Amino acid sequence: MSEVARQKFQNLLRELFQFDLADLDFGIYRIMNHKRQVIERWIVEDLPKAVEEELRRGALAEQAQAQQALEGARQKVVETLGREALDAEGNLAEQFAGTKVGREYLEARERAAHAQPSEALEAAIYNHLYTFFSRYYQDGDFISKRRYSKRQKYAIPYNGEEVYLYWANHDQYYIKTAEHFTDYTWKAPGGVTVHFKLQAADVEVNNVKGEKRFFLPALDGMAWDAETRTLTIPFHYRPLTEQEKITYGNKNQQEKILEEAMQAIPARLQGNTEALAALTAERRKDAKGNPVSYLEHHLRQYTARNTRDFFIHKDLRGFLARELDFYIKNEVLNLEELEAAGEDLAEGWFQLMRLIKRIGNHIIDFLAQIEDFQKTLWEKKKFITETFWCITVGHIPEEFYPEIAENEAQWEEWKELFHIDGIEGDMFSGDIGTEEGRIAFLKAHPSLVLDTRHFSPDFTDRLLASFENLDELTDGLLVHGENFQVLSLLQTRYKEQISCIY
Repeated sequence: MSEVARQKFQNLLRELFQFDLADLDFGIYRIMNHKRQVIERWIVEDLPKAVEEELRRGALAEQAQAQQALEGARQKVVETLGREALDAEGNLAEQFAGTKVGREYLEARERAAHAQPSEALEAAIYNHLYTFFSRYYQDGDFISKRRYSKRQKYAIPYNGEEVYLYWANHDQYYIKTAEHFTDYTWKAPGGVTVHFKLQAADVEVNNVKGEKRFFLPALDGMAWDAETRTLTIPFHYRPLTEQEKITYGNKNQQEKILEEAMQAIPARLQGNTEALAALTAERRKDAKGNPVSYLEHHLRQYTARNTRDFFIHKDLRGFLARELDFYIKNEVLNLEELEAAGEDLAEGWFQLMRLIKRIGNHIIDFLAQIEDFQKTLWEKKKFITETFWCITVGHIPEEFYPEIAENEAQWEEWKELFHIDGIEGDMFSGDIGTEEGRIAFLKAHPSLVLDTRHFSPDFTDRLLASFENLDELTDGLLVHGENFQVLSLLQTRYKEQISCIY
């Protein structure tokens, strides 16, 4: 019984620490791989050792000894008085109550009342830990479900405000970003690196739901680098074409795409035994005991990873520690059973709770280290990689016009955006094919927008220095980045200046 409970909890821990992603070789997974051996050793060796040592001392050891003494007394009754002396529930026949063996048995039974054998105590510890941690873990994230009681399960942290806004992931950062749509790298057997690379992604704009999108391998773009032993498999993320809709039907389209890819990708590598062996090697067994190849395993991980929401907890250690205290007080500490057991066994209950809390907090510390590392990376203010200015020509001093007239990239952009070659040679401007004509065109069209991305840093610096108050003239700001990082970046500069964010 305790062996089954221990293995069940150990498997949950491996899931919590994402051992199934051990062969991924990018981002946070690369960091986690450095601690994986330490965690595995703790799961396999240190955890069982800590539980066994605790059960061998204190009140829990006395309970186990009482159970052993009762079993010894029972065997003595059977050997001395016969099997008929005890019924199926362990009650002693009245005619044997006055015998020495009978009295010893009754005394041992009284001492062992409500006490549990060490195997049952060990199973209870693992089962409680499993129940607690499995409550909050879901699809790779810890969900903030504050418990209130067995009957009314969840509680919202409310402090009496007239209006209080709350949502399921209140204590977490939503981190699903474009980064998840680009790189997915994993190590295959034999040292081969396989790289899933997204070539093109047609995603919804402004959260407007359109056609359903799927991951489709671009087989013609597959590439093998013999020097680095790296196989690159490109993907597209887009709606299905009309022909593909016919091919894959209306249900389980992504699953059908993956099944086709599992056949088509190895077929393209028939001449490359090294890459083919890396993809087709067995990664694990499925629920039915069938082999699952590395390719199948990671194709499913990749598509699931890009089609789920991901979160980072703001204070995982604090949240789980508070919930563990609540769990122990409401689930482990059963007042009715404690009262029935009496004072003699009370210390065993408290020892059991202390052990569950100590092991639980140790696991929480492990989990929090990983989560806090991700939170630190997420909260870190991002660097500004490049800055450009869009300025209407009417605000630019005419001394810059000759340089603007010479910049072919800027004029090509104007032709593409505004079709200025269509108004070439009108009565308000000259021929934009000459420098003089272009300068005249700039003077005649003051609303034309110049983009400094086409100019040298020296030109941009001189242009910006020509304005006395750049902040007053700036009437718009466009930032390309994640919402959270952008708001963090702008927070100090625009504090108390923004009245509405949409």
